[in-house]
Amino acid sequence: MQHLSADKLACVEDQVVDLIPALKAFARTFVSSAHEGDDLVQETLVRALRSIHRFEPGTNLKSWLFTIMHNAFRTQYKLRKREAPGVIDCADMPIPMEPSQEWKILNKDLRNALASLSPEHRDVLILVAGYGLSYKEASDVCGCAIGTIKSRLNRARDELALQMHGNPLL
Repeated sequence: MQHLSADKLACVEDQVVDLIPALKAFARTFVSSAHEGDDLVQETLVRALRSIHRFEPGTNLKSWLFTIMHNAFRTQYKLRKREAPGVIDCADMPIPMEPSQEWKILNKDLRNALASLSPEHRDVLILVAGYGLSYKEASDVCGCAIGTIKSRLNRARDELALQMHGNPLL
């Protein structure tokens, strides 16, 4: 194992700083909230800087940091699993899922509004807005020109907005 000189150590530390955006992006693959991701990045940086003298020059620094992050996450995960229920103040915890009653009503209203559209407008709206097809792909499916697709989609959106909110889109 080689030890880093002071100059090389400073260079590696600068490279670590340059990799912080990549670490933040990688942290988001482990956790869902930004603040948990920032905590994981901070824990990774603490561990990395504490062990920077063990970094082998010539190896991939990014991989080394990602491995540290992965191990830090696994350690934190194991600790959370071992914690007894009720240790955290439950009143401060975020609600894991919003109430679905409003969504059920909106879903029913949306289905009714879609059913009231003409078949041509409904099909284009579902193809483009629902399935994410391009205008070209939708025109191929419907057997009409791209301009017709755009026109039908615009009318369908206006009709849908009128059905759902009582006024067309502006």
